[in-house]
Amino acid sequence: MRHPFLVSLCLGGSVALSACQKPDDNSVDRAIQNVNAVDESNLSDVMLTVADPNEAVAYFNRTLKDNPDRIDIRRGLAKSLIRAKRHTEAVAAWDEVIKHPDSTSEDRVDLGDALIRAGDWERADKELDAVPPTHETFKRYRLEAMVADSNEDWDKADSFYQTAVGLTTRPSGVLNNWGYSKLTRGDYAEAERLFGEAIRQDQSLFTAKNNLVLARGAQRNYTLPVIPMVQTERAQLLHTMALSAIKQNDVETGKGLLREAIETHPRHFEAAVRSLRALEG
Repeated sequence: MRHPFLVSLCLGGSVALSACQKPDDNSVDRAIQNVNAVDESNLSDVMLTVADPNEAVAYFNRTLKDNPDRIDIRRGLAKSLIRAKRHTEAVAAWDEVIKHPDSTSEDRVDLGDALIRAGDWERADKELDAVPPTHETFKRYRLEAMVADSNEDWDKADSFYQTAVGLTTRPSGVLNNWGYSKLTRGDYAEAERLFGEAIRQDQSLFTAKNNLVLARGAQRNYTLPVIPMVQTERAQLLHTMALSAIKQNDVETGKGLLREAIETHPRHFEAAVRSLRALEG
């Protein structure tokens, strides 16, 4: 006699449980929005890293039309234009970012970076001056150093370079820039030291290796430094040193270095061959 009652109770419980588990429409909409937000965030990250820069520009332009108030999309567009080397357009995009009420000091630093890339050093100086002194970042001081260099304000440049080096765990690039600044001022020994430090931080940085050879050549030191280098790099550095010697009228030394560069290179070294032929002809 109890069985029908138990069956009815179980069925009733199942119906009640089913009713409790059914989500409302608002919950479904929120869940879909959350998934879409995650997918869009991932896509934006892809566009800013591995995607073709011009495809990224097109993506952010399309997205911006539907979301004109979103500052993250405006930033994505500006960064993509920098990646695409469309620097004048990037300046205009960063201008729109800093007009947004949610813009930050870092956005103004990025505007300064775009202005430097576009060759507008004067306005870059003004925009960086407008960044609060409490905003102390590696990028800000690296750019400040570059602007000071362009103004030939050497004391300020050295101070900014020193600060920038202390704000990063990978200072090789800024050390190379600092060394090049010293090279242009004629402080060849200090330039050589800074290039050496840059190479110790990043042994793959060929630009610093080439600059180091220039600094040594400017001091009429025509021996290659003891630094890590593969055979092709050695040949290229010998070629750089040869040209440095020739520039200082040490022509016979230059010829010898060119011949060594040609012999060292694992393939045909056209640039060195052409330079040697011009000297011998």
